[in-house]
Amino acid sequence: MSGNRRFSQIRGPISWMVHNRVTPNLLMIFLLLGGLFMTTRIKQEVFPEFDLDMVTVSVGYSGASPEEVEQGIILAVEEAIRAIDGVKEMTAAAVEGNGTVAAELEEGADQQTVYQEIQQEIDRITTFPEDADEPDVSLATHLREVLTIDLYGDVSEMALRETADKVRDRLLQNSGITQVDLAGARDYEILVEVPQDRLRAYGLTLADIAAAINNASTEIPGGSVDTAGGDILLRIKDRRDWAVEFARIPMVTTADGSVVYLEDIAAVREDFEDSDKSAAYDGHRAIGIDVYRVGDQTPMGVAGAVRRAMSEIERDLPAGIGWHISHDMSDVYRQRLELLLKNAFMGLVLVLAVLGLFLEFRLAFWVTMGIPTAFLGSLLFLPVVGVSINMISMFAFIVALGIVVDDAIVAGENIYAYQQQGMGFARAAVFGARDVAMPIAFSILTNVVAFLPLFFIPGTMGKIWKVIPLVVITVFLISWVESLLILPGHLAHIKRRQTGRPTTRLHRWQQGFTRNVARFIDRIYGPFLDLCLRWRTLTVAIGLAVLVVVLSYALSGRIGMILMPRVESDQADVTAVLPVGSPMDKVRAVRDRLSAAMTAVAAENGGDRLLKGVFSRIEENQVEVSAYLTDAGVRPLNTGDVTRLWREKLGPVVGLESLLFESDGGGPGSGAALTVELSHSDIHVLDQASAALAERLAGFSSVKDIDDGYTPGKQQLDFSIRPEGQSLGLTSAEVARQVRNAFSGAEALSQQRGRNEVTVRVRLPESERTSEYHVEHLMIRTPAGPFVPLAEIANVERGRAYTTISRRDARRTVTVSANVEPIGETGQVQAALNSTILPELARDYPGLAYGYQGRQADMKESLQSLLGGFALAMLAVYFLLAIPFRSYSQPLIVMIAIPFGIVGAVLGHLLMGYNLSVMSMMGIVALSGVVVNDSLVLIDYANRQRREGAGLHEAIRVAGLRRFRPIVLTTLTTFGGLAPMIFEASRQARFMIPMALSLGFGILFATVITLILVPCLYLLIEDVHQCFRPGQWYDPASGVIPDS
Repeated sequence: MSGNRRFSQIRGPISWMVHNRVTPNLLMIFLLLGGLFMTTRIKQEVFPEFDLDMVTVSVGYSGASPEEVEQGIILAVEEAIRAIDGVKEMTAAAVEGNGTVAAELEEGADQQTVYQEIQQEIDRITTFPEDADEPDVSLATHLREVLTIDLYGDVSEMALRETADKVRDRLLQNSGITQVDLAGARDYEILVEVPQDRLRAYGLTLADIAAAINNASTEIPGGSVDTAGGDILLRIKDRRDWAVEFARIPMVTTADGSVVYLEDIAAVREDFEDSDKSAAYDGHRAIGIDVYRVGDQTPMGVAGAVRRAMSEIERDLPAGIGWHISHDMSDVYRQRLELLLKNAFMGLVLVLAVLGLFLEFRLAFWVTMGIPTAFLGSLLFLPVVGVSINMISMFAFIVALGIVVDDAIVAGENIYAYQQQGMGFARAAVFGARDVAMPIAFSILTNVVAFLPLFFIPGTMGKIWKVIPLVVITVFLISWVESLLILPGHLAHIKRRQTGRPTTRLHRWQQGFTRNVARFIDRIYGPFLDLCLRWRTLTVAIGLAVLVVVLSYALSGRIGMILMPRVESDQADVTAVLPVGSPMDKVRAVRDRLSAAMTAVAAENGGDRLLKGVFSRIEENQVEVSAYLTDAGVRPLNTGDVTRLWREKLGPVVGLESLLFESDGGGPGSGAALTVELSHSDIHVLDQASAALAERLAGFSSVKDIDDGYTPGKQQLDFSIRPEGQSLGLTSAEVARQVRNAFSGAEALSQQRGRNEVTVRVRLPESERTSEYHVEHLMIRTPAGPFVPLAEIANVERGRAYTTISRRDARRTVTVSANVEPIGETGQVQAALNSTILPELARDYPGLAYGYQGRQADMKESLQSLLGGFALAMLAVYFLLAIPFRSYSQPLIVMIAIPFGIVGAVLGHLLMGYNLSVMSMMGIVALSGVVVNDSLVLIDYANRQRREGAGLHEAIRVAGLRRFRPIVLTTLTTFGGLAPMIFEASRQARFMIPMALSLGFGILFATVITLILVPCLYLLIEDVHQCFRPGQWYDPASGVIPDS
């Protein structure tokens, strides 16, 4: 009676929840139903949305060479913004006719403030060339593309473009589609081509005609008139939109009064911009229609709307025009979501099965219910911190799947132990939960601290991966509430077991397994633990030897270290770059050869089972060919093998500047395996150094697809005004303007026509601008009116322009890139570069600077952040352990599991055949908080035994025996939750597996350490203590040194 009275007098939240059985049920129902409701409201996307933290300044300078763009545009912009606070780094690119400077912002900088300051500084620049366009300053945005519709057919470019415009307009009429853009389509232009003899006949220049066109097409408000009948708006409207309307513009009135119209002196027609840009699908002319999602639209919702709309639009397409959907991110989202859900379900089943083996199935059920409660409950709070349902957040749930149940296992197993001792269910629930409330609290906190470094990874990778700690920490905190407040309330009111035959058999089977576990503990683990404790110094020495050997092997570089496992894509890509100025016939021949090689590979390897179609794109001297492959589960080859066979089938192609094959899925880990950036003030030195570096890289058998970063530009004719020209009143600026207008065209005006922007351009006809003869004999009008040939008033020198001039932080740069196969050997190549090749290059070319960009830069930045965060996290874990233990040494015993967890992670990668990667390191950092939990529970139990009077040896021995089951149980559930992902055969999951490997195998190995090495260290610490304080022992739980 007195025991019941004492029990009823126990106060606290645990006791209160146990005695108010409705409250735990209501709290669980709220978390479950609230989470289910949020699944319909939370944003869905493939990858997390994030800001790019970059401001770009772009200035058009029609007809200018890259050197002119650099001098006239880039240098002025760099000087204007280099001192602005919040700008971390500047990169610039000068190409023909355009210059762009991108300012990367510091972490945490206010985007709008920096953007406004840059805009103000650019507005103050007064040295831009007179003919340069207005600067375009913008915050870089990340468009969320859902899919591309490839519209194709054997029709004219104009017919295909008009059809694409109509399809775009029809799509935008659908309420589920908000943003649609055309890709690979040349812009509309109205071309006005005037022969030189007509210009001379009427004393006109191209600039005169452009000005007349501009003046003749106006639409200007003229104010309003206030009349007795009301206001009347005034508007001057003489707008022209089509070529036939511009053709009727009057140009000259002759002496006899007749009017000469534009069509009388020029050919006026609807056309497209003059650029070597085209696309094809399976050999047919093609235009891409990109569809994006906006706001809270989901990939699957937008894709569904597109397919429904296209099923109606298809009926109205002209004969000979077809369509195909590619780059469908909704398929990627659906496939990977199904993959993750499948792994989550299998993990949940494994967790439940493991719990059912060690505990009664009723108890296992309520412990397992903590998983959906924590997961769905977290959905109530994740939108508040900006987390959506995406690939990364779903993976975070899988990471948490096995870990989150640990707290419930510790609490449930302790309650179960009290029940087995004959204590009533309610009393067992209260006492069992109260016993482990402190270690559960601190294990949750160590888990939280261990995942925090992932939140502070810098750069784009950090923006993506910070979702993991946000999800996991939220789930942990809710599981804390569930394990100490909801679970005890349910276990306290489990109904008495029914005597039905099926339940009895199941119960007997489970009890038999429990007896076998107890027999294993008593007959095998117990004696082995006694042996290890007796030879504790040798045991610890063996453990440390294993630690040193494995970590030394990992640090030796024998295990490849990469940024991110490559994600296999459903398309294989090849990019071929020809010399600038190559004839289009030659460019098309390369495209056709690439496409034919891919078609041949498909014909030999399954045909339609492998290949859906081939899309190609030409832009100037660059050819891109993409092979759209069937789904991974259907095609007989993986994408890497497809690209290998494609390369072999293609064979050597003479006359290419570079050739690059790619098979990954983009995103983190994509791109060239090795990227070295060289910097020097002399661009000629850069060219020589980059060629030398490319030649050294070619000496490695594993290095493929080398690009030295140098592409010779177009031939260039440089003009300088002679004294004869100056005597005629001609200036360099005026001559340059007339030359540019003749060959690039004078832009008369640019205006909106429907959804399209149309430019009216005035230039010479093609027959008068196709050779050097036409340049030298171009007639230049003098200020007095007569025309003179260009060759008579200017000197001409032949040269060659650069294709692109790249700069970083106001220094010219060249980037040398290459792929490495297998990619795990990238570290060995990089080691050779660091030790000999790059230092020798710097010695041979004084003033040369070098550095890594791309994957290497991202990996270095990420690893530095992770290592710094790991050190701080370990310090925080030590503090968190020292507080409950009230000891400086015992936290070190608990934390010894961390390096051995790393050993397990390394062994797991070796066993499964994976390279170490940044994802692996992220898993190791997170592992550091998880592996200490078992040691924490073990040492806490030993300390309680000592407080109750047990000897040192007996206390740690009993702790090992008593905590064997919950330690093994938490390990198996954690590994079981991750096992489906670890052993996932899908190639789409490769980039997520390394983190699961680190956590899963790290915990497995650390469990052995916890059960064997931690007890030995516990005694060794006392042995050391006895050396300094003979005859005394230290009780960290009490904080005093009692007499021996």
